[in-house]
Amino acid sequence: MVDQSTNDLSAREAARLLGVKLPTLYAYVSRGLLRSLPAGAGRARRYLRSDVEALRERGPSVRAAAGALRWGEPILESAITAMTPAGPAYRGRLAADLAREGTCFEAAAELLWTGVLPEAEPRWEAPPLPELAGVLPLLPPEAPHASVFPVLVAARAAGDAGRFDTAPEGVLPRARGLIRLLAAGLALPRAPARARRAARAPRIAEVVARAFALATDRETLASIDALLILLADHELNASTFAARVAASTHADVYAVVQAGLATLSGPLHGATSDRFEALLAEVGTPEQAERVVQERARRGERIPGFGHPFYGPAGDARARVLLEVAWGLGRRSTELAVANAVIGAMERASKPPPNVDSAAVALRAALGMPPGAVAGLFAVGRSAGWVAHALEQVATGHLLRPRARYSGPDPLGETSEAMLRAP
Repeated sequence: MVDQSTNDLSAREAARLLGVKLPTLYAYVSRGLLRSLPAGAGRARRYLRSDVEALRERGPSVRAAAGALRWGEPILESAITAMTPAGPAYRGRLAADLAREGTCFEAAAELLWTGVLPEAEPRWEAPPLPELAGVLPLLPPEAPHASVFPVLVAARAAGDAGRFDTAPEGVLPRARGLIRLLAAGLALPRAPARARRAARAPRIAEVVARAFALATDRETLASIDALLILLADHELNASTFAARVAASTHADVYAVVQAGLATLSGPLHGATSDRFEALLAEVGTPEQAERVVQERARRGERIPGFGHPFYGPAGDARARVLLEVAWGLGRRSTELAVANAVIGAMERASKPPPNVDSAAVALRAALGMPPGAVAGLFAVGRSAGWVAHALEQVATGHLLRPRARYSGPDPLGETSEAMLRAP
């Protein structure tokens, strides 16, 4: 029962009063429908009973309609990924468990696509990838990793006359080859010869390792697999929804991935890792972390790479796994030390815990990959999710075409009023 003696509610009490789950409560806060207040020490938040009751009076349908295409409200059914406090679950299997168990990325991708986790490690075909050399004249010498991908995808699409086949047996071979192309493309434009050698590696994790000139020992490849798996899908995030919209028109798999890449490039989605890296450069040394965190707090600036509107105070489970992997490697890195110091300073200041973006940067630093690599790795991993959602969307047979609730001036004036009065 909710404690009636106070006007101050815990998150669970507020959720119970509204008849919603905790993630939905946090979504209401992120959309400005509900205030949350600090509750002293720790990360717990409190909610005014008057605010909660006012929101409850608006009714569930009004609350849903107010933000149907904003963060947090489900707008279509999907059997691919369940969002849980323990992180995303792919077809009923927690992504964190898959990563900890040493599952390879290809197996996780096949699970997302088919609903079945292969018993043996899949071996995806490694055909020649002429696009790796063909796009070089179009790329500036210092092009960021992720910015290379749209050019590669367009080149691959232009040479595939059969790309309009939207059946799984037509899409999946193309998806496997496309993900290999993106992984090898991480070496472009700086090392095209290395990109071509990397493309021939038997596993996607090894393609990535060779693209960055890393060792291909078991520990390194397992770490890359864990990162790609935990980035593979996150339900209806912005890029996945964009990919589903494209798929609903029966666009080909390359167009679907292009839609995802375009949306992922926005600073509110896939570029958070770049902002966290900029923060680490600003901090410089572990000893400066406390000062920079406090200064940013004083200026009211949000620190990138921390907190997540879905997971709330409990924190992003994907981040916990990636940090475990990064620390478990036991490799020295100044950048990793700075990242750890920032995470510690945030915790001591009772700020939100790290999310997948900052944790991915920490693992990238531990592996010895260059700055900017995470944005590219994000796209490689998330491509598996985009393809899974595209297949599911095509199978529904529905075109995604939301309606707008018009709020501008009346275009018909008196005519529309007469129509409303007509019997």
